[in-house]
Amino acid sequence: MSLTFEPIHVLRKKLVSGELSPVDLAQETLQRFREVEPRINSFVELNEKKVLSQAEATDIHSGPLAGIPITLKDNINVTGESCGCSSKILKGYVAPYDATVTTHLKRAGAVLFGRANMDEFAMGSSTENSSVKVTRNPWNLETIPGGSSGGSAASVSAGQTIAALGSDTGGSIRQPAALCGVVGTKPTYGRVSRYGLVAFASSLDQIGPITRDVRDAALLTSVLSGLDSMDATSLDLPVPDFMANLEGGVKELRIGLPKQYFIKGIHPEVEAAVQKAIKTLESLGASVVEVDLPHTEYAVATYYIIATAEASANLARFDGVRYGHRTEKDVNIIDMYGETREEGFGTEVKRRIILGTYVLSSGYYDAYYLRAQKVRTLIRQDFTNAFNKCDVILTPTSPTPAFKIGERTADPLAMYLADIFTIAVNLAGTCGISIPCGMTSDNLPIGLQLIGKPFDEATMFRAAYTYEQATDWHKARPKL
Repeated sequence: MSLTFEPIHVLRKKLVSGELSPVDLAQETLQRFREVEPRINSFVELNEKKVLSQAEATDIHSGPLAGIPITLKDNINVTGESCGCSSKILKGYVAPYDATVTTHLKRAGAVLFGRANMDEFAMGSSTENSSVKVTRNPWNLETIPGGSSGGSAASVSAGQTIAALGSDTGGSIRQPAALCGVVGTKPTYGRVSRYGLVAFASSLDQIGPITRDVRDAALLTSVLSGLDSMDATSLDLPVPDFMANLEGGVKELRIGLPKQYFIKGIHPEVEAAVQKAIKTLESLGASVVEVDLPHTEYAVATYYIIATAEASANLARFDGVRYGHRTEKDVNIIDMYGETREEGFGTEVKRRIILGTYVLSSGYYDAYYLRAQKVRTLIRQDFTNAFNKCDVILTPTSPTPAFKIGERTADPLAMYLADIFTIAVNLAGTCGISIPCGMTSDNLPIGLQLIGKPFDEATMFRAAYTYEQATDWHKARPKL
């Protein structure tokens, strides 16, 4: 098996021992990228010379990620690189500064390895909304990889990179990780700086890693976390060594099963795999308790009011005046705004801007946006109450395995429901992780979601690692 399917912690041992050099690893990763990219379409940009120059300049002892190729989603700023959010409206935009997470990666010695495709402005669950290309799932090229971080998840799954960063507004790290058979982590809101992330919905967005296994997820989360004066929502809390207690086991750990998440409509093979995972955790010493999240039924509606309202405000800055696309039509300034946005934004982004503008408009603000914020408070309180009875909450990550490309593009509601099990975590502002827990009869991955208490990623990682080490699902590789 190629080196590119090895996790960070294994590769680091080889790099430190001298068995492997950063240039060797970069070259092998680039070779794998060339082999499978024409079939996967994970990347929107990759400068091979830049990758090799970084590898050549790497001091192998400079940090915990020294020499490791890591890919960034196309909405995270890297100085001197395009940051197009897979949208026509940002064509030609080159980032003048680094996102804080980019700075953290550089300080840790990582080799920045290109930019991953995504749903335009992170609005989607399938990566079909990209204006650049449609990314395909490495397990079945006729299916979607999930979204919006589909390029990030597919690139890790296909062995095109060692790890990747994504952003998660309503499940956009966890859902594609589940569908591509890798590990996806959404840290607690405020744990990781959002500075330099192009905003979709500012009160929901969070950057996190997509990795080969849970140990790598814990390592990367430690590297990315911490207070940032450039982000007012970044919290001044100690950052634990998330790897320190991974092997602590789950004896006496209480796992909550929300009755609202085990419902009709879940794919039978997904439900069977999750139920088997529950039994595995019980056999390892965990206890299972039922918990109640009574406002779950309102989560999707609440999310699509709050997220679209914030998107409407955040995307108002893309007007053709300062950067990115501007219409070539000879029109006055007001019409220039309209024509530029008409040409630059895709269908889904326009849909969400219109929805968001509507719920914020005079006469509807109280009826929709204000009410949604009140329901959000109730959803957050549901989680607080549930965590009084348990240490982590367990659910499926996605109600179905990956679906066929084009299957849901004509039905936005069906597409929105793909995130039904992940959205509430963002509304509550807590942390979640998706780990592989099975395969369907069609050889498509199934994901298990573990939700932790706010800022208790350590317990979440410990539970995930314990399950992972008792199974082999994380070792499965797609045949390309």
